[in-house]
Amino acid sequence: MKPQFPANFEDLERSGIGIIAVQGFGMEGLYPLWFGEGSETTPKVIRDACIEALDQGETFYNIPRGRAELRNALKVYHDTLYSIDLHPDRIHVPGSTMLTVMIAAHMVLRPGDHAVIVTPHWPNVEMAMKWAGAEVSHFRQNSGNGKWALNLDGLMAACTPDTKMIYLNSPCNPTGYVMERSDQERLMDFCRSRGIVLLADEVYHRTVYDRNYAPSFLEFAGDDDPLIVVNGFSKGWAMTGWRLGWMVTPKAYEEQMAVLSEIYNTGAPSFIQLGAIAALEKGETALDGLRQSYKESLIVANEILGGHPRIEHTAPEGAFYAFPRIKGIDDGLKFAEGLLFDAKVGVAPGYTFGPENETHIRLCFAMKADRLEEALHAFTGYLDQI
Repeated sequence: MKPQFPANFEDLERSGIGIIAVQGFGMEGLYPLWFGEGSETTPKVIRDACIEALDQGETFYNIPRGRAELRNALKVYHDTLYSIDLHPDRIHVPGSTMLTVMIAAHMVLRPGDHAVIVTPHWPNVEMAMKWAGAEVSHFRQNSGNGKWALNLDGLMAACTPDTKMIYLNSPCNPTGYVMERSDQERLMDFCRSRGIVLLADEVYHRTVYDRNYAPSFLEFAGDDDPLIVVNGFSKGWAMTGWRLGWMVTPKAYEEQMAVLSEIYNTGAPSFIQLGAIAALEKGETALDGLRQSYKESLIVANEILGGHPRIEHTAPEGAFYAFPRIKGIDDGLKFAEGLLFDAKVGVAPGYTFGPENETHIRLCFAMKADRLEEALHAFTGYLDQI
């Protein structure tokens, strides 16, 4: 007899990113623009700290919600960056950033609850909310006047009496949209008034190109506001494979977060946490260097994508993705597969980032500028032939 698994398990499907990537892994001469990571390895100062930790035997269990010295380093980091005094009990390091999203969804959402996702969005976030049993709806950013924008009045109107969570990623994967302080304050006021938890994904907080960091809700929100901020080391410090993130929750939930951290992951590896401390305390120069490299690649992406007649490209303000609309296509997955096999360029089909994105693709430009130029010319060359 077939096992009786629940429908939400039986219905799971691989994202569009995974569908393309599994076909292209190992392809010779591939330009891999599908994942959200650069071509640079983690900076040496961080790697060395991890190696030293391993050599010193840091291979045992530790505090499930994160080593005390890492949580203290995160407090100092936030306090210095944002000129705030973040309460240390609010900081938790249970594992990867995606794990913090899953924990946040299960903290707040129950079957029958409603959540609103600002879209285009990273697909795993929606899966986490649905896995918690919530009904999910989308409110889409719009592109116009050379930038991505969000209609806050429309977002608020999309909430119902059953809405328990709003998800917002700023800077945004995949559009590069950055929410400014005045809009953050309006949205936080709305969430306070309705008792809606705002899940703010700030993992690209240091990947912006006109300032040192993106505006954060932590700069003004109170200790007990209905706010959960998730963040991580993957993007800013080129630590994607390390799988380490953190979250900031309302105060007074230290005990509950310790329990959840233990249930979900028993804590992040100790030696990786010590590498993360080095990232926070010694990685600023490396972070600046990575961001400068991405900025150079962004210039290439804007020039090539913005100059092609079949590509509608809106330059991102943050993160390291382009999310152009391709004129004349109606099946984004089919287009991405053709691009992969005929031009050896791997991109993510737009449909996987939510509704109304079928004619878009996402490509990660966090690649050395000269190599990216080759990849984008291969892309436009393919487009010119179909």
